[in-house]
Amino acid sequence: MAPHDVALVTGAAGGIGRATAAALAREGSAVGLLDLPGCDLDGVAAGLRRAGLTALPIEADVRRPDEVDAAVESVEARLGPVTQLACVAGVLAPGGLLTTTDADWAEQFAVNSTGVFHCLRAVARIMTRRRTGAIVVVTSNAAVVPRQQMLAYAASKAASTALTRAAGLELAGYGIRCNAILPGSTDTPMQRAVWPDPAAGVRAALDGEPETYRVGVPLRRIAAPDDIADVAAFLLSERARHVTLQTVAVDGGASL
Repeated sequence: MAPHDVALVTGAAGGIGRATAAALAREGSAVGLLDLPGCDLDGVAAGLRRAGLTALPIEADVRRPDEVDAAVESVEARLGPVTQLACVAGVLAPGGLLTTTDADWAEQFAVNSTGVFHCLRAVARIMTRRRTGAIVVVTSNAAVVPRQQMLAYAASKAASTALTRAAGLELAGYGIRCNAILPGSTDTPMQRAVWPDPAAGVRAALDGEPETYRVGVPLRRIAAPDDIADVAAFLLSERARHVTLQTVAVDGGASL
C-alpha cells in the first residue's frame, strides 16, 4: 500500500534535515530529500531504502524559486501529492554588527528566509487546492534571544519565524497548519563548525557565558538532531491536528 503522506524535506543531506527525513519515513511518509548538488543525498536515500522506506533524492537550491518549483513537481509526479513540508535548510556565518559583511548578510537571508519563502509558496499553491497539509519550519532560538556574533543569522531566523506564522494565518482557512521549531545548540556539522574547540564549545553552551550575556542549558545536554526531528514529525502528523501558528523551542530550556 502506498504511504498515506508525502513529505518534502529541505536540507535533508545532514544534521537536523537528515534526522527529520528519517523520522517522517519511519512514520510512513514517502520522503523527497532536497539539498544542494554535491551533498550525499543518494547515500541518505539508500540508507532509508535499505530499511524498507521510500525516499527520493532531489538536488535543488532553495535560493532559486525555479528549482524549488521543479523539485515540488518532481515529488508530486514520482511520490504523490505533497502533504508535509519541513524546511530545515540553513546556513550560519558568525559575525557582529561591525564585522558582518554584506555578502554574509545576503547569503544568510537568501537561504534562511527567502529560501523558506520559496518553499512555502511552492507548496502552498498545491496544498490550498487540496485544502490540506502541514508545514514545519526549523528556525532557531536565536530568533527570540539576542546572541552576540550571530547578527545576520538571528535576524534571518527571526524573519523566517515571522514568515511561518504569517503564512500559517493565511493558510489556516484551507486546513493547512504551519508551525516553527526553534532549536538551541544541537550536535550538527553546522554547530561544530563554529566551535574551534568542540569540548570548550559544549562547556560554554551548557554552562553559559556571562561575558556574552548568555545563559546555559538547564537540562545540561546538547540536543541531538533526533530531538528536533521527533518534534517536527509530531507537528506534521495528525496527532497535532489542532496545533498551528506556534513557535516551539526545543533547546533544553536555554531560551528561558
